Order: sequence, then C-alpha cells, then structure tokens
Amino acid sequence: MRQVLFGLLGPLDVQIDGVSVHLGGARQRTLLAVLLLSPGRIVSVDSLIDAVWPSGAPTTARNQIAICVARLRKAFRGATAPTGPEDSTPLITTSHPGYVLNPLEHRIDAVAFDDAVRRARELARNGRDAEACDAYSEALALWRGRALEGVTGPRVEQEAARLEELRLDVHEEYAGLRLQLGRHRTLIPELSALVRENPLREQARAHLMLAQYRSGRRAAALEVFREGRALLVGELGIEPGPVLQALHDLVLRDSPELTRPPVDPAPAPAAHVPAQLPAASASFTGRAGELGALDRMLDERLGQSPPTVAAISGIAGVGKTALAVQWANRIAARFPDGQLFSDLRGYDETHEPLSPATTLDRFLRDLGVPAARIPADPGDRAALFRSMLGGKRVLIVLDNVRSFRQIQPLLPGNGRCCVLITSRDLMDDLIGDYAVLRVGLNAMSAPEATALLAEVAGADRITADPGATERLGELCDRLPLALRIAGSRLAAKPHWSVRSLVTRLEDQRRRLDELSPGEGGVRAGFRLSYRDLTPDARQLYRRLGLLGVPDFAAWAGAALVDTDPAHAEDLMEQLVDTQLLEVAPSPGPVTRYRLQDLLRLFAWERAREEESEEERTAALERAYGGWLHLADKARERTYGGAHAPTYGRVKPYPLPDKLVGELLADPIAWFESERVALGAVVSHCAATDHLAAYAWGLTLNSTTLFEAHNYLEDWRTCADHAVASAVRTGDTLGEATMLRSLATLAIYQRHYTEAQPLLGRALALFDACGEVHGRAVTLRNLALCARFSGDLDGATKDAREALSGFRTAGDTAGESHALGVLAQIELERGNVAEGIALCRQAIARSREAGSVRGETQNTYRLAEALLRHGDPVAAERICLTVLTLTREDGDRLGEAHALRGIGEARWRRGACESACTVLSQALTVAEEVSDRFLRARIETDLGCALAVCGDQDAVRRLESARTAFGELRATVWRDRLDRILTTTEAGPAPVTPQELVRVLES
Repeated sequence: MRQVLFGLLGPLDVQIDGVSVHLGGARQRTLLAVLLLSPGRIVSVDSLIDAVWPSGAPTTARNQIAICVARLRKAFRGATAPTGPEDSTPLITTSHPGYVLNPLEHRIDAVAFDDAVRRARELARNGRDAEACDAYSEALALWRGRALEGVTGPRVEQEAARLEELRLDVHEEYAGLRLQLGRHRTLIPELSALVRENPLREQARAHLMLAQYRSGRRAAALEVFREGRALLVGELGIEPGPVLQALHDLVLRDSPELTRPPVDPAPAPAAHVPAQLPAASASFTGRAGELGALDRMLDERLGQSPPTVAAISGIAGVGKTALAVQWANRIAARFPDGQLFSDLRGYDETHEPLSPATTLDRFLRDLGVPAARIPADPGDRAALFRSMLGGKRVLIVLDNVRSFRQIQPLLPGNGRCCVLITSRDLMDDLIGDYAVLRVGLNAMSAPEATALLAEVAGADRITADPGATERLGELCDRLPLALRIAGSRLAAKPHWSVRSLVTRLEDQRRRLDELSPGEGGVRAGFRLSYRDLTPDARQLYRRLGLLGVPDFAAWAGAALVDTDPAHAEDLMEQLVDTQLLEVAPSPGPVTRYRLQDLLRLFAWERAREEESEEERTAALERAYGGWLHLADKARERTYGGAHAPTYGRVKPYPLPDKLVGELLADPIAWFESERVALGAVVSHCAATDHLAAYAWGLTLNSTTLFEAHNYLEDWRTCADHAVASAVRTGDTLGEATMLRSLATLAIYQRHYTEAQPLLGRALALFDACGEVHGRAVTLRNLALCARFSGDLDGATKDAREALSGFRTAGDTAGESHALGVLAQIELERGNVAEGIALCRQAIARSREAGSVRGETQNTYRLAEALLRHGDPVAAERICLTVLTLTREDGDRLGEAHALRGIGEARWRRGACESACTVLSQALTVAEEVSDRFLRARIETDLGCALAVCGDQDAVRRLESARTAFGELRATVWRDRLDRILTTTEAGPAPVTPQELVRVLES
C-alpha cells in the first residue's frame, strides 16, 4: 500500500511516496486541514462550512463542500493509483452528518508528534532521561515551520496556535531535561533563538540563564534577566515571576545550587515557588488503571484551553486523597512554577468547610503576593489569582471538596495549569465549562487489597493463609482505609493470625468497632456523610440498612419510608451523589441500587440507635409486603385467573397501579431481577416469627420463576425455610402450602413417590383449615402422580374433584389446568375424541382466564391429541405455534416439549431426517433443564426417527430411554419401549412410521 504523509506542522502538505499532491484552492486546503485535525472522527458539514466561510456561508455552501470533497478524493485517487485490493478504501468517506478522513496506515505528522511527546514524557517519568531526549528530538524534528502556515480562518488558526503553544512547551521540557544531563553549552544558541522569538516566555528565559551561568557566563545570565524584566515591566506592567526572580538571586549569590543539575526540569526551588504536596504514602499500591488515565489526560490536554481538570470521587475511605497525592508527586516536575495543595475540609467533624476567599488568600500569599496587595473583594481576589497563574505551569490539588461552589473561584484561566480535585460529590457542575476527567474510585480489586495488606502488615503473614486474607479483604469491603486499619492492627499484634482478625470482623455487631479506632476510622468517615444528609434522606438510608438484600429498586425504599416512589427515587439519587449508595448492575430497564457491607452496617447501627423497634418493624413489613404484592401480581399475570390467594397472618403492601404495570410489563423478567433479593427476604422472614408468613407467601409466588427458569435449588431452599418457620409458628395454612410446594417440586423432578406423601399431608392440613383452593391444587397434583404410576381411574377421580374445587373457588386458570390433566388421561385411555374435546375446553378456559402459559400448555396437549388422532401435519403446525410462545416467554421447559412434539409429528409422517434435527435440539434443551422424563421421551422419538431412517443407532437410543423410564418407575412408558424394541430388533430393514405408531399406541 502506498503511504501518504499529511503535514500540518508547517505549511499544509500531502505527499505520496515522497511526491507532493496538488491540493487545489484555499477552500479545499481549509477543508482538508479541518478533517486532518480530527482524524478518524466525523466532522459535520456544518462544521466544515463554518471553517471555510467564517463570516457567513452562501446558500450553495453544502454543494460547494461536496464539490471540494470530490476534488480532494480525485486528487488522492489519481495520485495513489491503487496497487492492490487493500488500497480500495478511500481516504475521505461520507458518514452522516459529514465526512471522515481515514488515517488507515498513513502518517499525520501532528499525530506522530503527539505520540513521540507522550513517549518522551513516559521515559522521563521512569528516569530514562537520555532516551527521553531522543524522543523529544524526534518529535521536534517533525516541525517544518509554523503550523498550518498559509491556511486561514478562525478555527484553523486557533488550532494552529494550540499546536505552536504545545511545540514551545515541548521545547522547554526538552531543554530542561538536557540541562539535567549537563548539556548546557550546546543549549545556549538554541535557547537564545527561542527567547528572541518568544521574549515573554519566562521558562525559556530561565533555562537560558541557567545554561549561561553553568557555562561560566555569569554576566550574560544577569543580562538575560534584565532584558526580560524590562520587557515584562514595559509591556505588561508586571515584575518577573517567582522562578526568574529566585534564579536571579541565586546567580547574584553564586549559589552552589546552580552548579549541580536539579531533580526537576525547573531551574531551582525558589522562595515563592510553592511546593506544598504532602509526601506520598509508602504503602500505596494498586490503582494502575486510574494512574494511567490521569497520565494520559495530562499528556493529551495540558496546554489546551480550558485548563486540565481531573475530579476523583468516591465514598469515605476509598483512597481519593492517597491517589491524588501519589499522582501529584509523580508529575510535580511538569509544573516548575509550583504545586499548591489545600484540604478544603468539605467533610470535617471539627471544622467548617474553608471558604473560597480563605483559600484564595492563602494561595496568593504562597505565590508571593504581599498581604497588602490581596483585595478584600472575593471576586477581585479570584481575578488576581488567575492573573498570577497566567502563563505559568502550576499544579493545584484541591482535596476534600464539598461542592463546586467551594472551588469555582480557585480554577485557573489558562491551559498550562492542572487542577486535581477529590470529593465525595460527583462534581457534575464541572461538566460543560471544563474538560474534566472524572475518576470514580471503587473498592480495590482482590489482588490490590492483598498487596496493600502485605505492605502494611508484612508479606509473610498475609501470604501464609490466602483464604483468610481474601476473606479479610471482603470484610473490609476492600476499602483502602479499612484495609490499612486492619493491616495496622495485625502489625501491632504480631501474635494474631490473619484468621483471628477475620473471626473478630465476622461479628457484624462489632465490625465497625474493630475498624474505627478511637473516634476515627471507617465509622467517622461515614458519619460525616450521614450528618450532611437531609432528614428524609437520613431516614431512608437508615432503613435501607435493615434490608438484608444485595440490591433493590426504588419502590423498596418508598415502602420503607411510606412515601411515593418518585420521592424515594430522588432520595436514593441523593444517597448516590453522596457515595452512600451505589447503582447496581442490572440487565433490565429498572435502576437498582446497593449498599456496600460496611455502609449497610453503619446504616443498621443508625437505625437501631435512632428508631424504635416498632418503627423498624413497621418499615420492614411495608417493604416485605411490597415484595409480596408485586410477586402476587406477577404470578397472577403469568398464571391468569381472578383467584386472589390469602396469606394468613400478613397482607401485601399495595403499590401504585401505574408503577406495578411498569415493573411487571414482563413478569418473569421482574422475578428474575428480584431473584436473589427474594431468596434473602424469604430467609430473613423465615427466621423471624412475626414475619414468617411472608416467607411462604413469597415462595408460593416465586414458584412461577423457579419453574420457568429451572431454579430447583432456589425452590427447595425457600420452601424448606418457609415450611420450617410455618411449623415453628403454628401456621397451618403456611405449612400446607409449602408441603404442597415441595411436592410440586418433586413432581417437576419426576420424583412421584416422594411427592405423594407430601401431598397427603398437605391435603389433610387444607381440610383442617377449610381452604378450598389449596385443596383443589393438591388434588390436581395427586392426579398427576396417579396418572404417572398408571392408575388412570384414581387420576380421573382426583382431577374431577380438583376441577370442582377450582370452580367453587372461582379460579378459571385452575379449571383449565384440571381440564388439561383430564384430557391427558383420556388420551392415555385411548379416548382420542374425548381427549381432543377436553383440550379445546381447557384452551377456552385458559383464554378466559388470561393465562398465556396455561393456554400454551393446553395447546401442546391438543397437539398430542391430534397425533393420536392421526393428524401429524396439524399437530406440527400447533407445536410450531407453541414453540414461538414458549420462546417469547423464556420457558425453556415448554420449548423442549414443543420441539419434541414437532419431532414426533415429523417422523410419524416419514420426514425422519428433519425429525432427527429438531429432536437433537430438544435433547439439548431437556438436558439444560434437567428433566429426565422428558429426555427419555425425546430419546424415544429420536430412536423412532432413526428406526424409520434404518439407522443402526436407533436401538441404542431406545434402550437408553427404556433404562431411564425404568429408573423413574414410569412403568407404562417402560412397557411401551419394550414393545418398540421388539419391533425394531426384528430385522435390519427400516421400520415404517405406521408400524411404530401402532406399537406405541397399543
């Protein structure tokens, strides 16, 4: 591919293989320059028009831009003469709403300059000064004259000025580095020219003075100062800055400091060059990603306008100040005119936050302004501060900031300064007016936490028990402050093991005590944030600490404080802004929140300290009642019908209908989003007597999710907790309901012999408390057990009694399920016509109940009936409909059934190859949901399809199915497989579908 070189660092130039390309007139050159200044990024047509016609564009401007682009494309195309397919991508492409210049493998000198400077600065940071000098030299060698010389227009000229300013900064950095390496004699001619061309740049003049002094030209050095002072006083009315004045004093005194290279590129420390950075922590570890982002920001943004600003935010104890101080010390040499640091006391227990005026007064004094010259007016004071920073490179670290208002007057006006802010506030007000890098600090990673503990407590102790060390990090929320305190405790107690400290911290009632020595530590940091909340936000935060759930939506907060959800969400966002609450990852559209463990413990402490037991209990009952209300409505939307279950001793806490509709637009998705929270609520309620009924009510409704997504362990855990609490509290209805739930789980797993005694106990309890609906559901499940074992008469009796009970209770969805069971029984008796009629009744009742899932299940039963009726084409069509419905509903079990039905319909009509394909898919899904009975059914159909194809693998599949049915005690199906195997093993020839159907239905 022929390489194109784009030149911006001098007159605009484009060369292809060393040959210049004619770029046309001024408009085309301006347009190309604008595109080159944003390589690889879309530049809108409007921006191009503004650049080409800054004083007002003609009505044909868009057409003329298109013509200019076409001419440039033609010039590049003619000059590049593609040599292969890789050359086919045009340099300029159209991309709405404008155009993109594609750098591809070509070279833009301005980009190469930035890369070389970035490399040089990184080398200098790592102490590789000689290599850094080579990189700086490479960067400056790219310049051929003034940037974009000959291209006019405000936008291009502004960018050219920025590039020129950057070149001068780099030249000064390069000179400072060479002074450190003792190359002062060779620098004098170069620096003399630089000062002559830019007489007001004090840093270049300081470098020249130092180079002359070290070369034995003391008088010349003093003359350079006098010339500079005369220019500054005569043209600007100001004295030289502190760097020049301090250097002048040192030259006059022949100070020995001038004869050895300084540590920094700056000439020497001066009386009025503030160097206020605190020492970096010796045990600082980690945060490589954040440090890298700050380095890149400085390399890319320094020297540009508006000034470079970075804002580090995070909760108390997350290490904001430590990171800021670490990075500030790393890059201090880049700011030879000083480093200002101030703790603004935004969050302080004993002092009020510093006012901007107070901070300005101190900063101005530190910059050498006499007290008498500092204005009393805050606005004038801020203006003087900006003037003092004009043209200087100063690093300003503003720590512990309370609000944007506190720092706004402290922000410089020029791009050569850098401001670093730390705050618990997100500093949203900075966005827009300033180019801000926002660094949100979270907990450390596990390896970082281990490294920090090792730094504080000693590597040998920390690495001796990796499991205990990892747990210690978790108990500290991997917050640097908590980790340092834990490490310090270990260091002070050499006879403690890591595990012994872990044991102490495992006790939630004392964890904050262990991590809050004296009046400080973790609790003190949290207390400051809590103190400054509004009363409503404090109340919500306290009560959120009572919830033992990993995350929650805003409605839960609304229930806790008994307010409307919109107000609760506003309060939660206040807590997020103050870093007491964080937004949890959530796949759905509803925002979820979470508390870190230590913050939850602090909130729990505050609730126990500031609220009565009655208030805490009432708040929790509203929240748990809200979960019960939503779970009940979600089950109703999925299950259908108008039957409203009762929950004994507790009641749902009603939420606004509009909110319920939004949350439950997809009921299963809502259940999925609350899955872990529901498990935690069930566990907590089951352990608390007066809340125990919530446990079985939530488990009953959550079965909707457990079945749909095959969460069988969740199902068993919740039901076991709930039945134990119901027995303990004497809740007969709850005990009966959970025994039936455990039996339903056993049926779902095809453990019918385990289910029957549970259902018998549940039936007796439902009879004892006169619960008609619960009795009907139990009888329906008993009918399923009887049908599976081959007792069709017993199954019919139980199913018809269940149907009567559902009708008495007014549960049309329950009726549809009972009718579906009766339909299956009749089909197994061979009464196909009766089975089809019952299926149609069941479908009608499902639709009446609004039960999509019930309608899907009964439609599938109709397909099975049609197969028995000898109509595989109609059966397949219905199963395809069922497949669509189950996939839309996320019902993997239903999907496997539908695929099996399609496969059976296909082999019955002789389409054995396509049957094998779809049955293989069904087998994969059945394995995913761990349904052994369904898997055996699918293997039966797969064996039949293979037998129709004459495939020898048919017998293996059929034998596998027979073994599974035998283990499941499904005697009816085991006997059918015996007959099918007898038929398929009779000879090597393929078996006809008709033969298999006859054997299967005999």
